[in-house]
Order: sequence, then C-alpha cells, then structure tokens
Amino acid sequence: MHLQERIDLLVDLGSYMSSDEDAWISIRQRASQENGWFIPEFVDLAINNIVSQFLDENKLKSWVKQYRLEEEKKDPKSVGLVMAGNIPLVGFHDFLSVFITGHAQIIKPSSKDATLIKHLIEHFWQQNKTTRELISFSDLPKGADAYIATGSNQSARYFEFYFKKYPHVIRKNRTSVAILQGDETVADLEKLADDVFLYFGLGCRNVTKIWVPREYDFVPLLRAFEKYNWLSENHKYKNNYDYQLTLLLLNKKHYMSNTSLLLAENSSPFSPISCLHYEFYDDAATVYAREHNNMDIQCIIGKEGIAFGNAQYPVLTDYADGVDTLDFLSKL
Repeated sequence: MHLQERIDLLVDLGSYMSSDEDAWISIRQRASQENGWFIPEFVDLAINNIVSQFLDENKLKSWVKQYRLEEEKKDPKSVGLVMAGNIPLVGFHDFLSVFITGHAQIIKPSSKDATLIKHLIEHFWQQNKTTRELISFSDLPKGADAYIATGSNQSARYFEFYFKKYPHVIRKNRTSVAILQGDETVADLEKLADDVFLYFGLGCRNVTKIWVPREYDFVPLLRAFEKYNWLSENHKYKNNYDYQLTLLLLNKKHYMSNTSLLLAENSSPFSPISCLHYEFYDDAATVYAREHNNMDIQCIIGKEGIAFGNAQYPVLTDYADGVDTLDFLSKL
C-alpha cells in the first residue's frame, strides 16, 4: 500500500467519524454506556479533535514530510500496541502513527476503551481489504518486532521487562501543570478551566496542579471554574468530590472549594479526581525551568507555555511523554 493510499484511507476515516451514520451514532452511545467517564460530550470532543487535527489531508502530508517515509514500505515490521483507556480514543495517535509508516500492528485495546477503536478498525477493514493484513487485535500481542505500550508507572515496569529484547516505547504516568502570573483575565481563567475539567481531568494533558505567586487571590479562579459546576451532576465525579472532601476534613487540611472542585495546597503534581493542587512560587522563571525538567510533566500551561485552553487539543506533533513516535517507527 502506497503512502498516498494510506493517507486517503485516513482522510476517509475522518469523514466517517464526522458523519451521522446510524452505526457510528450507536457505537458512540454504547461507549458512553460501557464507561461512565465517557460521557457523550467528551466522546464527541475527542472525536472532533481527531478529525480536525489528525485526519486532515494537508496536516497529514505536512507531518509525514518531515520524516521522509517510503512511498511503499518494502520491509514492514509488526508493532504491538498496548493502549491506555483513560480518555476516549486516547490510543488513536499510536494506531495512526503505525499505519501511516506502513508497518503492521497488533492492538491490545484497554478494556475501558475498546468499543470505539474496534469499530473504527472494522470500518477500515470494510473500506480496504489489505488493511486486514496490517491491523489485528489480540489480548496478548506476542510475536511483534517492536512495541509501544502506555500505562501506569507500575505496569511500565512489567512492560520494560517483557519487551526489553525488542525496540520499544514505554510510557508511564504523566500529568500537566499551569503557571499563573496573577494578572490573568477572566477569559484566561475560564480557558484554564477547560484544561482542568475536560475528560474529568483524567488525561495526561489535564492540569492537575497550578503554581501561583504568593498572595494570589483564588476567588476569581474559583468563580471562573464554576462553568464546570455541571460536572457535580455526574454521580461518579460527585462521589470522588465527596470522598476527597471527607479526607480533607478528617485530616484537618485547609482547602477552598466551589460546587465542582476542591483546591488544596500540595507539592505533588498529581491530584485526585475533583481536586486541584496548588503551590506558591517566588520566581516564575525558576518554576518553568524546574517543570521543563520534571519527567512527570506532559504539558506546561501558561503565558510562557501552552496557551490557556489548548491542553486537550493536541496536534499530530504533540507526542506523549515527548517521545517522537513517528521517528521511532520510521527507523525500525
């Protein structure tokens, strides 16, 4: 299969994903029913970003042009993919990367996010029979020439052991932070709310901690974040909120809150669902330098980093853990 043929199939997939075909509507509803965190609003958000940022023909051509991929892969390898399931279709970029480089892939989808990716691959198979030879599913992707696996820090240790003899990319827990100056506008703070709340904060690109200057006024922040008070109507999210509030009260910890969020001072970049950690700083430049070197951090949001509100709208070159997946695959 030639490179342009692969691009054409991906663009066609984007057209299908933006359609209102009955089968596609039904499968999106099923994904929401099977996973309480995959509410329709967030499923649609993930799909729309994939269509606009990943499956646009011009963007795909510009992306692959940087790597000088072979028009027709003469010696394709088999790549095992172990996908995560924290947000809808979070493993799509890996599938896309392997397919566009001309390699075959054996996919182990997460049990939390299997419905959407399996349906899209079945659509692929129907559009072009050759793709059946290139894409398959397995609960145990043995026999591959290389592996890309995403999971927790604990699962990463197992992946490192099992795949140590093969070329591999192993991803661990990551999260994102925002660095505030104290002069942000209401619009800035409302966009920051998107970075915090989209997908219930479950993505590695979600902001789970903010750095603020001393004497920072949290009231405008909490007011701006009220745009997501509707999340408290979700029982899974509300259960987490109530549980974390109880822990803060029992431990006599200082906190601030609105209907949808608990703010607590904590140096850890990882915060539980419904919580946002904060830490004070004296020098913003020092904090930026520190977080750039922090292996736990995926994105830094702020005036010197990614613009407020853009964290959960990745583009093709926003590689997880900072590892260039296409470069890895093109050199196999």
